[in-house]
Amino acid sequence: MSIRRVCFQLQVKPGLIAEYTARHAAVWPDMLEALKSSGWNNYSLFLRPDGLLIGYFETDNLDVARARMVATDVNARWQAEMSGFFEDLNGAPDQGFLQLTEVFNLEDQLAAAAAALTQPKSLGD
Repeated sequence: MSIRRVCFQLQVKPGLIAEYTARHAAVWPDMLEALKSSGWNNYSLFLRPDGLLIGYFETDNLDVARARMVATDVNARWQAEMSGFFEDLNGAPDQGFLQLTEVFNLEDQLAAAAAALTQPKSLGD
């Protein structure tokens, strides 16, 4: 199974940026373990000074990773605490984020270029 890269966007309320940042400086250990065991790998959050939040993670299957997290008690507690930090949120943060479309990946393009170089040329080329 291939790894899927997921990038998403949320908007943190301007008056809550400092508190949001502080909460993520020491995420609950059981939440960290739930994320990892549910298949949220290489997970990072990036925050702009105006509250634009970009998240990135890799997973084998987004639907399965989300379902595994929804099934945990710690995720329900975490999402309830985090939901008040965001503007224009439909549902829990881990379900209501805007997923972004990947348009470029260096490794994918390098692999495609290398594969093209190793393909035998046909007689018509």
